[in-house]
Amino acid sequence: MAAKVTSHGAFQGESPLDYALPLLILQICLVIVVTRGLAYLIRPLRQPRVIAEIIVRTPPATGGILLGPSALGRSTKFLHTVFPPASMTVLETVANMGLLFFLFLVGLELDLTAIRRTGQKALAISLSGIALPFALGIGTSFAFRATIISGDSPRAPFLVFMGVALSITAFPVLARILTELKLLTTDLGRMALSAAAVDDVMAWILLALAVALSGSTSSPIISLWVLLAAAGFVAGAFMLVRPVLTWMARRCRDGEPIREVHVCATLAIVLAAGFVTDVIGIHALFGGFVVGVVVPKDGPFAGMLIDKVEDLVSGIFLPLYFVSSGLKTNVATISGARSWGLLVLVIANACVGKIGGAVATALLVKIPVREAVTLGFLMNTKGLVELVVLNIGRERKVLNDEAFAIMVLMALFTTFITTPLVMAIYKPARPSVPYKRRTVECMAGDDAGGELRVLACFHSNRSIPTLLNLVEASRGTRRGKLTMYAMHLVELSERSSAITMVHRARRNGLPFFNREGNDNNQMVVAFEAFQQLSSVRVRAMTAISDLDTIHRDVIDSAVSKRAAIVVMPYHKVLNHDGITFHSLGSAYHAMNKRVLREAPCSVAILVDRGLGGAAHVAAQNVSFTVAVLFFGGADDREALAYATRMAEHPGVAVTLVRFRRHNSGEDAAEDDEEDEVAIERFKSKVVVMKDGSVHFDERVACTTKEEVVEAIAALAKSSVFVVGRMPPAPPLVDNADELGPVGSYLVSPELRTSASVLVVKRYDPATNPKSRRFDPEARPPTATEEDVLDEAEMGRSAMVVPVPWSPSPASDTA
Repeated sequence: MAAKVTSHGAFQGESPLDYALPLLILQICLVIVVTRGLAYLIRPLRQPRVIAEIIVRTPPATGGILLGPSALGRSTKFLHTVFPPASMTVLETVANMGLLFFLFLVGLELDLTAIRRTGQKALAISLSGIALPFALGIGTSFAFRATIISGDSPRAPFLVFMGVALSITAFPVLARILTELKLLTTDLGRMALSAAAVDDVMAWILLALAVALSGSTSSPIISLWVLLAAAGFVAGAFMLVRPVLTWMARRCRDGEPIREVHVCATLAIVLAAGFVTDVIGIHALFGGFVVGVVVPKDGPFAGMLIDKVEDLVSGIFLPLYFVSSGLKTNVATISGARSWGLLVLVIANACVGKIGGAVATALLVKIPVREAVTLGFLMNTKGLVELVVLNIGRERKVLNDEAFAIMVLMALFTTFITTPLVMAIYKPARPSVPYKRRTVECMAGDDAGGELRVLACFHSNRSIPTLLNLVEASRGTRRGKLTMYAMHLVELSERSSAITMVHRARRNGLPFFNREGNDNNQMVVAFEAFQQLSSVRVRAMTAISDLDTIHRDVIDSAVSKRAAIVVMPYHKVLNHDGITFHSLGSAYHAMNKRVLREAPCSVAILVDRGLGGAAHVAAQNVSFTVAVLFFGGADDREALAYATRMAEHPGVAVTLVRFRRHNSGEDAAEDDEEDEVAIERFKSKVVVMKDGSVHFDERVACTTKEEVVEAIAALAKSSVFVVGRMPPAPPLVDNADELGPVGSYLVSPELRTSASVLVVKRYDPATNPKSRRFDPEARPPTATEEDVLDEAEMGRSAMVVPVPWSPSPASDTA
């Protein structure tokens, strides 16, 4: 390849592949196509996406092997054309630049302040999970040196590299696995993450020691100077760099975009730190990692940096690094009984050391056997950082190609088995509690006047005021008669970082949850203030999952909390014109339909048009008008039962409009009889309590679309419409969505109104057979410490006790 960067073009008789820039572009495109294609192909394996990320970025398993000497690289012409030896310097330089910023992201995911608050149990599990596998790794290194490692390779660095490789627990990978298994917010998940965070820090310290010992000179004095200089660099980063980053973080306010100069300055600091650590002799990536660690984790600054850097680094540069390494690796080096025996040995030692150490310590600190074994398998998770360690070992000539391939296969195997083994072992259960009140109508027919439990879901902060105002208007007349479980639905996207996921799901005061300067702080204030000022008891929860499966979190939480009704947000949000809506996406629409189809209780879809304005309305200032459209049928009776509770509020005026139908047949007659009972119950409960605030309007033979539309238009100035999802009414719009024939019209531009809409579907096991698999007797929900507290407080419904923000488990109990 010529020294020139760009060619004059093919028409000038020059081959673009003989020049640096066009060849690099071709290599990057080829790597992206290969890695993304492999990620798509392995989806049917039903492993968490992080497994795909490891596989498609692992040199001897993907891009590297397909493009290297084990597959396509067997064609000498292909290898010398697309990856000529002269181009490797440019490719490796770009790839290592990406690795530097990837380690910066890894450092951003670690909060040293939170690690210092790690509980004694998690700390003990972490230390034992490092010490035992490290010792076994040193023992394994003697077997390697006696067989496949030449005698002239450095002894001390090899011992440390083997110990580190076996003792690492990949914190980012573990967070993704826990999230996809619905274990992130359980007690087990919290302990595993806390221990893994300590493991990560200890592993990097040991790796720095190994790199310092693996220099070209064998002089111990030189290694000592390297270690002292590295310690001085770390101290300087905390004393000099951290104040600068803190100053920038304070000027990054929540809800405002991060300033470009702050992003550029931070990235420049990362590059400078990488230069300094390379000069010291401990690899440039350590500089990026240390800068990531010292970045303040309070506030949105760290998260915004991730948003700016992660896609480019993880999507392009990181695969380049592993492919550039894989081009030098031939899987065929693992051959013969000796190599396969070493592979079995290193896998056995890795599992025995990591799992055995964690399980033994967990049992000593009184953790049940099943949870202790599960914790051991979780702590045995490896990841991308493990592969970085192995690559550094090979670059420093500590590991040869055969040893490198064996260690990489060990990392893949131990991570691959984590998910199926955890799913098979960890099946938490608790004694099932009778779950009888699955509808609001059932609560209305209870003479004892039990407590109504509402699971209210929302996607963002902007929905909280409407949700709180709706719950306030629905609280009934007795103090503590309604409990709201507020569930924040957070999408686990392809690019979600561990820091983002964990920060949104941790309990306050436990590791990896910050209260200052983030969205959670606004939610904390909103819910705590609402509970202080209202007679409604609030429990806050967080569900983090893929949109294709997040409905399971909602459904399982409804079962574990024995909710009578689930309130879901509409899949469209109001535009600035106050009339039209725009969709959040088909995935949100599908999520609502799955909840409607499989929920174990009644479901309501809330269309937010700003009920009560942009803030919560205090109880004494509530002044809402509710319009109930009653056509008949089970859904309308459930909607009427909910409106009955709203009518009990002194600040709510209810107008019930009944549309009588002229139907024949036994089913219609039975429905009419039940409708009459529901209407009479409504009259008997609210007419006695109110004078002039409840209106009843009966429309006989109002069956045409025009008549119904006219009646609805007369109520357009109401604050909220309450209607059943599938009433026996004429279709008012074409192609009705999950809101049904009437609800879809209420959100259409044809109706000029600012009223929010609550569309209710009554739980019916006959038409909802999938909900039976969530029967507590057949599938007990996950038990946590918070559930015990929750059940204890539920028994004291006459007294409202303010509780702190406590994200509750929304786990899949499969």
